[in-house]
Amino acid sequence: MPVVPVSPTRPRLPGWFKRSLPASAVSAETDAIVRRHGLVTVCEEATCPNRQECWAKKAATFMLMGHACTRTCTFCDVDFTAKPAPLDATEPERLAAAIAELGLGFAVITSVNRDDLVDGGAGHFAEAIQAVRRRCPSTLIEVLTPDFRGSDAALATVVAARPDVYNHNLETIARLYPTVRPQAKYRRSLDLLGKIKDSAPELWTKSGIMVGLGETDDEVRWLMDDLRAAKVDIMTIGQYLRPSLQHHDILRFVPPEQFERYREWGVAAGFAHVASGPYVRSSHFAEDVLRGARDRRQAG
Repeated sequence: MPVVPVSPTRPRLPGWFKRSLPASAVSAETDAIVRRHGLVTVCEEATCPNRQECWAKKAATFMLMGHACTRTCTFCDVDFTAKPAPLDATEPERLAAAIAELGLGFAVITSVNRDDLVDGGAGHFAEAIQAVRRRCPSTLIEVLTPDFRGSDAALATVVAARPDVYNHNLETIARLYPTVRPQAKYRRSLDLLGKIKDSAPELWTKSGIMVGLGETDDEVRWLMDDLRAAKVDIMTIGQYLRPSLQHHDILRFVPPEQFERYREWGVAAGFAHVASGPYVRSSHFAEDVLRGARDRRQAG
């Protein structure tokens, strides 16, 4: 088994990485709405550094199917030690009610991995999309799904529900999968993205990675080529931040100028939009990212 890089200390954040976000009454309001409807967010479960910034804009990424994940990715702070709970049939409607109360014109819906379920939770995703469509017909929906262990039937279930954006993250380069995503397969994830585009060409497809896990810049460029071969429209690239001392080490802090270089490489490779920066996350300002992709596509 590959050895996961884990050290007993945290590296110091470079000066250009530090930032200060003021407290916001709107952020507290978002928190209250999430609590009132009994929802889980990846913003909290994955310890996202952008939570305060996004919640101040009433933007939250909702996480379906509970707190417990069935996989042990070494970069992620979502709990994998607890037994996953049975699906809650009321969750799709509670999600739709929260999105309506927040007044979201764009909603991002993700989930934990649920390899314990026959369909990996695909049916629950479809029910959530349908509930939001009924309650908020003008709201655009982005889903960020697991790989469903390569099930074509599960993938078809989500695609048939017609989200506006279908996101599935590669997370890292192929060489690092054994240490970063041990239960996932790089090629399986690429195949899923390609199948989405083949079955529903009108859907926007999206994928993201973190850097700082031990990849080289050449490997990032090769990954871009793989995503474009799968006809992926949008790519996100952000800095990996270690959630705890038990997680994978940060092996480098990528400077802002290199993130800009990644963006330029992605544009040259043919992506409709590339969001690249230290604090970029898959769902960070997702509405603005889609708008950028549409504008570029319309401009020719």
